[in-house]
Amino acid sequence: MTLPGLFISFEGIDGAGKSTHLDALARAFRAQGRAVTLTREPGGTPLAEKLRTLVLNDPMDAMTEALLVFAARRDHLQQVIEPALARGDVVLCDRFTDATFAYQGGGRGFDLEILCYLEQLVQSVKLADGDFVRQPELTLWFDLAPDVAAVRLVGARMPDKFEAQPVTFFARVRAGYQTRYDADPQRFARIAAEQTREAVWQNVLISVRQRGWLA
Repeated sequence: MTLPGLFISFEGIDGAGKSTHLDALARAFRAQGRAVTLTREPGGTPLAEKLRTLVLNDPMDAMTEALLVFAARRDHLQQVIEPALARGDVVLCDRFTDATFAYQGGGRGFDLEILCYLEQLVQSVKLADGDFVRQPELTLWFDLAPDVAAVRLVGARMPDKFEAQPVTFFARVRAGYQTRYDADPQRFARIAAEQTREAVWQNVLISVRQRGWLA
């Protein structure tokens, strides 16, 4: 019997270390025989990757950013995420809609009501038993103080326009994540990302195993 698809997103400010654990979790699921689709946002499709380049590098106002991100997300859902879930894959996504609320909403100060409207519009999925708004079954939030993240990012690579923002920007982003967490705590697992890599990984495993998805 084919297992149902599973959608897990990884969230956190730049420097929180989520990408390392995304790859490790993919290996853990594959070791138990699950097909895994690894993807990211903005991005995940040829069109969405083009929009990602614009969003991360070109100057624009917060509304333009939000519209481009949601356009990329719609293509990503249609071309990658929904087909993978229909196949029964485990979809592991480096950022999803929570990041838009955190970066464009919290960081940029863009209108949250408009973001909510776009979320409902873009993520609406039609299935045999009715319509619903696609969300991850689990969101792993790698929570890290912005000043610690800034130290980790020093010299890592040429920063994009978000990574180059001051610590105060990331404090607002972190607050944006907190708002999303408070609105839907059952969907989130909050991971203290200042711990050692091994301790963070154990927290990730516990969060997934508690839901019965890994032995």
